[in-house]
Amino acid sequence: SKEGYVAFFNEVVDRNLKMVVEWQRVGFVHGVMNTDNMSILGLTIDYGPYGWLEGYDKDWTPNTTDRNGRRYRFGNQPSMVLWNLYQLANALMLLVEDGAPLDEALARYKKEYVSAYHKMMRNKLGLNLIHDEDPKLISTLENTLSIAECDMTIFYRKLSDIDSTSSAEDAFIKIQKAFYNLEELSDDTKNQWLAWFEQYLNRLKLEKTTAEERKQAMDKVNPKYVLRNYMAQLAIDAANQGDYSIIDELYQLLKQPYAEQPSQEKWFTKRPEWARHKVGCSMLSCSS
Repeated sequence: SKEGYVAFFNEVVDRNLKMVVEWQRVGFVHGVMNTDNMSILGLTIDYGPYGWLEGYDKDWTPNTTDRNGRRYRFGNQPSMVLWNLYQLANALMLLVEDGAPLDEALARYKKEYVSAYHKMMRNKLGLNLIHDEDPKLISTLENTLSIAECDMTIFYRKLSDIDSTSSAEDAFIKIQKAFYNLEELSDDTKNQWLAWFEQYLNRLKLEKTTAEERKQAMDKVNPKYVLRNYMAQLAIDAANQGDYSIIDELYQLLKQPYAEQPSQEKWFTKRPEWARHKVGCSMLSCSS
């Protein structure tokens, strides 16, 4: 029935909205979000030139064929999901013969994505309560993360080590492992970080949870390990020589990406400098 097609489309909208919020949460970049690479089930499929954010950069794309327009860049993924949903809505119009309910679903995506994104970011920051200033705190953090090369995965994972009783200087020290060129940070950049930490620490004081409870919650949404491209390339290179040990090691590692796994600490590290521009470790083509 026409009502059935509308209900179907609303379900597709909901599932894809949830999926792209999860992509943004862990820093995953699909890289080639053509309509045929999107699923009505809200699953991540058909990704070739994929990647994970190393330094936090909303304009980064892992796709060599996307390097000019950056249509599929990290920060544009929610908009691309919406664009693809529009194309599905256009096809369903032939069956529904009424654009209003489809337009309502698309408008709902735009509205609910904002609230879902802010909820996700509050979880990453260990914030249970909702305050009017939270969106500003989040946007200020994202701007601060982008002014110097700062590893997204390591930053958020180390953030849970910070206690509300810490000073801004102590908090900054605890996340220093995330910076690619710590010694090159300008005074202005450090001061911007200290200013954000002052805001964040004041915000933490409004929470009711203990530091330990907050850390446990944050570590459940901020993975310690992700499949960085250089890690996959190391496994491929070894396998080409008949050594499958790294494949197995990464397989076991990524079964529990949120667990500490102290014996695997070597994988909790930034992309090595040799991999910055190495083929397979930075950008990939659609034929990869």
